[in-house]
Amino acid sequence: MLTAKQHELIRFIQQRLEETGISPSFEEMKEALDLKSKSGVHRLISALEERGFIRRLPNRARALEVLKQPEDATPAARKVKNDNVIDLHRVAAVRAEPANDVIEIPLHGRIAAGAPIEALEGQNSLPVPAALLGPGEHYALEVSGDSMIEAGIFDGDFALVRRTDVARDGEIVVALVRNEEATLKYMRRENGMIRLDPANGVYEPQIYRPDEVQVQGKLSGLLRRYH
Repeated sequence: MLTAKQHELIRFIQQRLEETGISPSFEEMKEALDLKSKSGVHRLISALEERGFIRRLPNRARALEVLKQPEDATPAARKVKNDNVIDLHRVAAVRAEPANDVIEIPLHGRIAAGAPIEALEGQNSLPVPAALLGPGEHYALEVSGDSMIEAGIFDGDFALVRRTDVARDGEIVVALVRNEEATLKYMRRENGMIRLDPANGVYEPQIYRPDEVQVQGKLSGLLRRYH
């Protein structure tokens, strides 16, 4: 069963498609649902995608496909125009609203790409191109240190992280160590222990017991500022 906001979002998108043939902008969806920011719209869309109501079309970062309607949708709301495809590229071109391509996600302080330091602090936000984000809830951390430079992650970069508590061996994760400090590293399991590997030959791997490490998310993208 969908939440009231999820149901309202699908109804609003369908209504605008039937009226105009194009989907509403993120700003229009935010205002229609009385949300505080476009990141709320992104979370709703991600939740609908995870539950199988919509999907993002491959190689078309700003297009959504409606897979099904809520069971209690009216017959009119079940009609989908344009082959069930909401092409947000077309929306951006017609409406000329570059802000449609930007989503604000929480920015939680700095994270070490070296020795662990405190992270997940603060309540600021970071505007991020939506094309860099996939499904799920995301947050950003500012990278401090050089231990991941061979993976293309540099001091001052912003790590875009998909929130999750599970990861496969070899994935780059945000690892909370001993419930106090966080670091960005490759994670591997070895001989019953957790190994956090840097991507810089100057640094040594860090070995911990499984109960000392908690996965806080997986790296999904990077933003870099050029001064």
